[in-house]
Amino acid sequence: MTSLDELKKDHRTSYLAEMLENLVRKEREVREMLAGDATLHDLATSELKEIQEQKENLEKQVEDILAKDKEEEDKLNESPNEIVLEVRAGAGGDEASLFAWELAHMYEKFSEIKGWQWKTNYESKSDLNGYKEASFEIKGKDVYKAMRYETGVHRVQRIPATEKNGRVHTSTASVAVLPIKKKINFEINPSEIEMEYSRSGGKGGQNVNKVETAVRLIHIPTGIDVRSSNERSQLANREKAMAILTAKLAARQEEEVAKKYAGVRKEQIGSGDRSEKIRTYNFPQDRVTDHRIKKSWHNLPKILEGGIETIIESINSGETGTDDEE
Repeated sequence: MTSLDELKKDHRTSYLAEMLENLVRKEREVREMLAGDATLHDLATSELKEIQEQKENLEKQVEDILAKDKEEEDKLNESPNEIVLEVRAGAGGDEASLFAWELAHMYEKFSEIKGWQWKTNYESKSDLNGYKEASFEIKGKDVYKAMRYETGVHRVQRIPATEKNGRVHTSTASVAVLPIKKKINFEINPSEIEMEYSRSGGKGGQNVNKVETAVRLIHIPTGIDVRSSNERSQLANREKAMAILTAKLAARQEEEVAKKYAGVRKEQIGSGDRSEKIRTYNFPQDRVTDHRIKKSWHNLPKILEGGIETIIESINSGETGTDDEE
């Protein structure tokens, strides 16, 4: 059994360690009481039995958590070196789309710093050249291990360029990170997929504009749709879209399984759901706050140019602070 001191340092088991420590203290007090008054033997024996049952229950919970962590670590040691990163504008109209573009730019710059390959799969732009939604492929060593906790709602607080009265607006954009695994035990029934073709937009010459190379796949049972438009051929776009769709459906299946065990502990890193608000980028205060670990960083210009290494490291290590900002 891992020592109480070690369990208390781990944010995943610290609350259980405190409960165990209290039970150990209580057990010691009951034994001291019994040593001083033998007439309390029956009462003390009953109480010690109850304490022992509570300790065994807590120790079992700790074992389950550590076993799950070991399983997760084993998975990460075999971590895929390819992901699909999606950004989507949320609440806030044009400002949200501009923020979605900035997030994508931040991750692209971070990828350059890490030496990862970055490629655009699909992008849908707003009138102000922001992103309504976009999908990117990132390849590189430990890319999933580093980026896995970026999934969720990112919030920005700032004065938009179009704001005449100097008011701070709040807008959001969502991020999703999908690992692309070489081996995946998941099959899709071809009859459940609807396929659409269209002309790719943007730069690329006459071929891009005249030939229907862009592909959209729709998984009918779930309504999940995937687009790929930046490969040179329809076949290549279809293969890319199918790989992303398979990853999405596999992730969905894993999430459903994980929900069955959600009551075992409260994850400090969060649920990994797109609807969960994970981070706020506050321009007036030049501050980024991650709400899951209650920690903040300053120098937004540097962060938005890819300087997120310390944020990524803190999230992955579970390092906590006290600077939560609602």
